[in-house]
Amino acid sequence: MLVKTYGSAVLGIDAQTITIETYYGSGDLKYVVVGLADGAVRESLFRIEAAFKTVGLKMPRQRLVVNLAPADLRKEGSAYDLPMAIGILAVSEQIETELLHQYIIMGELSLDGSLRPIKGALPIAIQARKEEYKGFILPKENAREAAIVSNIDVYGMTHINEVIDFLNGKSKPEPIVVDTRKEFAESQNNLDFDFSEVKGQENIKRAMEISAAGGHNVILIGPPGAGKTMLAKRLPTILPPLSLIEALETTKIHSVAGKLPADTALVSLRPFRSPHHTISDVALVGGGNNPQPGEISLAHNGVLFLDELPEFKRTVLEVLRQPMEERKVTISRARFSVDYPSSFMLVASMNPCPCGYYNHPEKECVCAPGVVQKYLNKISGPLLDRIDLHVEVTPVPFSELSSKSVSEKSESIRERVVKARNIQIERFKEKKNIHSNAQMESKQVREICKLTSAGETLLKTAMERLNLSARAYDRILKVARTIADLSDSEDIKTEHLAEAIHYRSLDKENWAG
Repeated sequence: MLVKTYGSAVLGIDAQTITIETYYGSGDLKYVVVGLADGAVRESLFRIEAAFKTVGLKMPRQRLVVNLAPADLRKEGSAYDLPMAIGILAVSEQIETELLHQYIIMGELSLDGSLRPIKGALPIAIQARKEEYKGFILPKENAREAAIVSNIDVYGMTHINEVIDFLNGKSKPEPIVVDTRKEFAESQNNLDFDFSEVKGQENIKRAMEISAAGGHNVILIGPPGAGKTMLAKRLPTILPPLSLIEALETTKIHSVAGKLPADTALVSLRPFRSPHHTISDVALVGGGNNPQPGEISLAHNGVLFLDELPEFKRTVLEVLRQPMEERKVTISRARFSVDYPSSFMLVASMNPCPCGYYNHPEKECVCAPGVVQKYLNKISGPLLDRIDLHVEVTPVPFSELSSKSVSEKSESIRERVVKARNIQIERFKEKKNIHSNAQMESKQVREICKLTSAGETLLKTAMERLNLSARAYDRILKVARTIADLSDSEDIKTEHLAEAIHYRSLDKENWAG
């Protein structure tokens, strides 16, 4: 006898439907799982047998073959426990089979028959709706995540007995319903931080506003305690709110990585990821034996903050270069490759030297000659060229720290940022993959960032004095264009260009002695 149930495999951030064929017939007592299954999938039969005995069900005592098709696609993880268990129950005539073809079924099975959560529920639900399945049966912890997909019934179950009763028609649970737009709108302004909490640092706030308005990468250089981390954590609060499409794409990545909180149906705030400087290459960009998204993909549509940048391994920093340019990362293996989106804003911070007090207005640097330059050289020139704004952060004086005046709120800054971004959206509406000034290619820079003769003279002088690369030239023009957008100016004026050049601190002659 042969029965088919249906599950799904997650590849990258998309899913593919898997047919679980269960054959039960005469022959030696032998349980076999075929279809390029990994160790966790092959172990499923042991979990299933123990769960059956615990809840009073019978495991077939004849030959049992389970095939996961297509057979040339690798199946990984424990989420196939539930569809395999249902297939075994159906083929041994312990449950009805009439509804099996209408549902995608996924879930890890505990030895007591309860269901454990899975990864990738959202892309699985999207694929199930695309293929016109009636519903999706999965663990209750993942139900809200899957329920943001409309036009498909999502049933969150806690135990295999609930699934059996549902398929046998003994119970009719209500499908989980999530009002996606309402929940998205309500949670968009639940911000934990605000720029009004930062005393002083008005020039740094201005740089962060420019960074947010154009999607530019930024590095903050300053002594310990100057407020670099505090400022970086507040950058997402002035970025434009996520669109619903961006939120769905971000949620898919977090769902695949298993990073979505149990009570969260949708990622509605821009991600802020801050990995420790001991992170490995694979953890940052993604990969592994079973490829998973890395920190740069988890920061997609948000901010990746690298605190104490020179302390990161050089190899880790170098793997950032290509994803920063292409805004995606490709993980290749012998049999397949997967793409993860990684369109993020990079915010880095660093001390100016090992002791932290080079260029400090009050404290003296105790580093030996040449040490400052050696410390800076831990960061490669090509990586620094990809960072648009180099901003020096100085300590806040006591008079400003103790001031009772209220600083500008993030909400007010965000309004200006959104206005500048809308100008850019209109500018690039004919360009498929360009949405902000930071994403412009060299061709667009030449077309859009035209200078007056005075501006050309100023930039030429700066290029010669600072010995800037061609990439840095483009970066200055992009930042100048963003400053002009914030000023609602059609042309890049000399003052816009001068401010953009000011944000190339690390290129200044003799900056590090």
